[in-house]
Amino acid sequence: MSLSDVPGSGALLSVQQLTKLFGSFAACDHIDLDIAPGEIHALLGENGAGKSTLVKMLFGVLEPTEGNILWEGQPVSIGSPGDARMLGIGMVFQHFSLFEALTVAENIALSLDDSIPIGRIAEEARALARAYGLPLDPHVHVADLSVGERQRIEIVRALLQNPKLIILDEPTSVLTPQEADRLFETLFKLKAEGKSVLYISHRLEEVQRICDRATVLRNGRVTGACDPRQETPASLARMMVGSDVATVTHPDRGNKGDVQLSVTNLSVAARTPFAMPLREVSLAVRSGEILAIAGVAGNGQGELFDALSGEYPVSSPDAITIRKKAVGTQGITARRLLGAGFVPEERHGHAAVSAMKLSDNLVLARSQSDRRTFLGGAFLKVIRRGAVKTATKRIADAMDVRKSGEDPAAGSLSGGNLQKFIVGRELDRQPAVLVVNQPTWGVDAGAASRIRQALVDLARNGSAVVVISQDLDEIFEVATEIAVISEGRLSQPFPAGELSREKIGLLMGGLHESKTASETANAH
Repeated sequence: MSLSDVPGSGALLSVQQLTKLFGSFAACDHIDLDIAPGEIHALLGENGAGKSTLVKMLFGVLEPTEGNILWEGQPVSIGSPGDARMLGIGMVFQHFSLFEALTVAENIALSLDDSIPIGRIAEEARALARAYGLPLDPHVHVADLSVGERQRIEIVRALLQNPKLIILDEPTSVLTPQEADRLFETLFKLKAEGKSVLYISHRLEEVQRICDRATVLRNGRVTGACDPRQETPASLARMMVGSDVATVTHPDRGNKGDVQLSVTNLSVAARTPFAMPLREVSLAVRSGEILAIAGVAGNGQGELFDALSGEYPVSSPDAITIRKKAVGTQGITARRLLGAGFVPEERHGHAAVSAMKLSDNLVLARSQSDRRTFLGGAFLKVIRRGAVKTATKRIADAMDVRKSGEDPAAGSLSGGNLQKFIVGRELDRQPAVLVVNQPTWGVDAGAASRIRQALVDLARNGSAVVVISQDLDEIFEVATEIAVISEGRLSQPFPAGELSREKIGLLMGGLHESKTASETANAH
């Protein structure tokens, strides 16, 4: 489907033979792309296909090696994000460009005219956020916000600039279905006003629903284009990866063993004025079970993960037990030594040090739980590089991690490939208990399928798995039991086959506070 097929064509933005080389590696290889006024254009591809590199060139973060960018028919050089904004290009990155020490309003102000008073920025941001169903307090510091709330800042900041073209990189990955619906209404309004959207998403049902055209990248090249409304999610995935994407086999919901992880009446005070306290949380996960915890971003998911992992030990030893050992007051290392593994939601800075090699990140994560494997010499203080190298390769091969060299820096991998390595780093230990927060956030269909199947296989082999996720498709695909967290309270678990999306939506809205979770779900 060509640009001439689009009503009112005459490209708003065109790229011609756009190329970006990193050494001899072509991240983008002679890409041609046109975006018409008033269209929502999908950019599809696997992690590492070149999508992020392309849009970073369009937004002035990276300089093209060769090729041309035309804006409203005229050649332009976009040397910085400021240049892009001046043209009328807004961008919402998958990985946030926010300063944690500043407030929401101060972060938004950095991308706006210096003459606009901060009070006016805060007022307009609050009004815009409320109108689009993305609630934000403009006076809160970013350091105290969840990933989902940080995503809202990026979306509101871009919309405040009234762009002609807005680039959205995985904008709904941390939104509920209801929030996503409101975002789509916003995008349709922008389209009706003649503005354009370049939409990057691995949620192919969304692409089908809202996009007029789609361009597919593979290995840095354009490999096809289509009208996504005439395709299926399976056919779109096939275009992206070049083959059929494996279907996740459902977990065995009848094979349960002993309780491996239990939490009893856990209450944790908010660590900051803007954090979410946990209120009398209880759960029990047996061998062979996958307990999936759903919820809107900012309702205590991060706090629950921190408590389960030992990043922030709690006051009562018996509040959390792992393999029948009381660990509430113990830290991450003690819990790992009992056979637990943990995958936090934020890849960069929390799960991995971006500037360090994959092998060094592996040592950081497992040097204590795997001391005799990875450390040698007197007092086990010398790193066994051969063992670390072997394990790094084993993990990369098992999870199909695509990388530019044998042992590159973690930050050089695409988000999805780094996520596969981080999850694989824990799975490689075959932990008896695994707690993972947002396992496939921003991950393409093929990588998501691999990660989800690995979680199912781990439970099938006798481990107890907790999956904290905002992706309802993911929850229904992997869970044996489902619970919902809302305002720091956790509902009782339900067998996965007994819950519908509508029931989960009610629980996510907090209705179980006035009734028991069972009464709420059964009433609907």
